[in-house]
Amino acid sequence: MADSTRTHANYTVLNFQEHLGESADGLDVPWAEFVGNHRSSKLEFEVPTDGPTEPYLECQLFEVGGYGHEILVNDDALSGFDVPPSPGWQYWMDTITGAELVEGTNTIQFVRDAEARDDFVVGSVVVHWKEPLDR
Repeated sequence: MADSTRTHANYTVLNFQEHLGESADGLDVPWAEFVGNHRSSKLEFEVPTDGPTEPYLECQLFEVGGYGHEILVNDDALSGFDVPPSPGWQYWMDTITGAELVEGTNTIQFVRDAEARDDFVVGSVVVHWKEPLDR
């Protein structure tokens, strides 16, 4: 028998506006804060249910040059490659697999591949999930 639990979509928007790279001069993005060579800030967001399902994220990225960068959700790396290379701006969607959303406070962070030679910017990220409807 199919699960008859009714759900609705929920989401949160996180604004990074951070430049990751070897040098603050690596990209001409004065509006983005240079945060260094390795990790973005770790931003927190709230999930108001103990049963989030079908989570995914959408991220706005600028000048990604390689496949080795990772996205961490609650300090766990997502499965597969997380951020594909693309010149200019891109808007990328990825399912949250290899990590789990939990009720309460969650975190998201971008990790730059230490072997990479690119600089890139993380703009905004939208995290989506489904949750049970209140009855």
